Amino acid sequence: MHVLRGINHLTLSTADLDGLVAYYTECLGARLAFERAATASDPRVAALDVGGDDHLMLVETGTASGTGLDPLGGAGWALRVETYEQLCELRERLLGAGRPVGEIVTLPAQWTMTARDPDGRPVDIRAHRPRQAASAADAG
Repeated sequence: MHVLRGINHLTLSTADLDGLVAYYTECLGARLAFERAATASDPRVAALDVGGDDHLMLVETGTASGTGLDPLGGAGWALRVETYEQLCELRERLLGAGRPVGEIVTLPAQWTMTARDPDGRPVDIRAHRPRQAASAADAG
């Protein structure tokens, strides 16, 4: 029985909530879903809509979380855009804003690039490549 529907949210900590919200909304195109002020018992939080039903939760803490790469040498998580053209446009927007971003790399099923958010944390941004239509020989 398949019950999982995807990732509800991913939580990142930051010492500069406003700066991180600005990066993900202004540079990457996320939408601020809500923001909660700090209380005596809870830190300040912002939730960003990154498409579909997926959210990025940003929590303001005294320090940012680690910026190390995952064991495979990537960010360990990724955001998705629809097309290669959108990925190229996003890369140009990041470069124009003076933000660090790597080259676009072609993988078997997708294109990917790695950017760094204001806390230095890597984030992969990917677009799925079109699937090849099955050949007539494969159908038989």
